[in-house]
Amino acid sequence: MFAASLAFVGAIVYGSADFFGGLAAKRLRSIVVTAVAALSGLVGLIVAFLFLNAVAPADAGAWNAADTLWGVLSGLIGIVSIVLLYGCLAIGPMSILSPLAAVLSAIVPVLWGLLVGGETLGPLGYVGLGVALVAVVLVGFIPGEKVVRPSLRGLLMAIGSGIAIGAFMITIDQTHASSGITPLIANRATNGLVTALIVIGSIVVAVRRGRPVASVFPAQGALLGATPSGRADLEHATESGPIAVLAPPTVVPASAWWLAIACGVLDATANTVMLVALHSGDLSVVSALTALYPAGTILLAAIVLRERIALVQWIGLALAISAGVLLAV
Repeated sequence: MFAASLAFVGAIVYGSADFFGGLAAKRLRSIVVTAVAALSGLVGLIVAFLFLNAVAPADAGAWNAADTLWGVLSGLIGIVSIVLLYGCLAIGPMSILSPLAAVLSAIVPVLWGLLVGGETLGPLGYVGLGVALVAVVLVGFIPGEKVVRPSLRGLLMAIGSGIAIGAFMITIDQTHASSGITPLIANRATNGLVTALIVIGSIVVAVRRGRPVASVFPAQGALLGATPSGRADLEHATESGPIAVLAPPTVVPASAWWLAIACGVLDATANTVMLVALHSGDLSVVSALTALYPAGTILLAAIVLRERIALVQWIGLALAISAGVLLAV
């Protein structure tokens, strides 16, 4: 019950991170949001590690080569998931590809845990997994979008993204409880390094073309949210439909940078909660509940932005709570 409860809390925190990341991505390029979030999350994890190492060394964890490498690998997988996710969402339709990626991100680690990891569930557990997968589809569904048939390329990219996000869960699950949060520090350092290098490369290209450095940061093109774990605030990252194109770049307000920083800190917190849940419970249960992260985004948008929650999403939220109870039991 403890692991299931943590996983559900982690999903809400993930959704909160996506909410702030989506707001930041209205003003900042997604890759910039991703880089800032990764680096701010890294700082938060380092501060947490130093604090825990001073008061409770066992909780901070011990560095070892194997778990550090798992952390680095999970960081690289996270970057792949970002590229594929944003690619498929730009192609659309989001209302189909977004839930598809989310469901696969749950199914892959569930199957791994049950078939490879030797995990077992009782009858209620399997019912809970089924309910959770249905809830993922309903919560992540974006109502009101014109129904169109997705292209083969979009489907393949959504499938690849879902598999990559699931692989991230599997990879992190390979770490030992004794390593504490050290694998997450390696993960976030990898995210931060790669995305920061991409941003720096963009700055170099802009300078060589005679453009100011500041032109690299404002959002351009499709409005998509961004978080370093490969998730996106799909429901609330735009102001006029699933994909909107921005006007020419303007000065980025300071609030956008703070939103990106908040996104990173929350995302790192969610990763920590998820890691504790994985070390104390089954991968199949934790991954199924973590995939319900859009619930946090939807609830925050309703509270903060006064956005209306669609009936299908209310049903999904109710099913999500039911699944959490069944899996906890």
